[in-house]
Amino acid sequence: MELNEFIAQFAEQFDDTDASEINANTCYQDLEEWSSLISMCIIAFTKTSMGKSITGKEIRECKTVKDLYDLIQNK
Repeated sequence: MELNEFIAQFAEQFDDTDASEINANTCYQDLEEWSSLISMCIIAFTKTSMGKSITGKEIRECKTVKDLYDLIQNK
């Protein structure tokens, strides 16, 4: 999966945050809507769409959407 596609699918996990606010450099944990529920959605999306498993701890250790993408790509 290319980065732009990942960003688009990542942004779909948010209900109230406009997708245009999310890019590779977005610090997603700073978004007002960020929550543990969205973190769980990201884990599920990663497993179903990319076939890779990540943990909540790994999500917390990443800062930007690009950091998360790189982590998943290197699994």
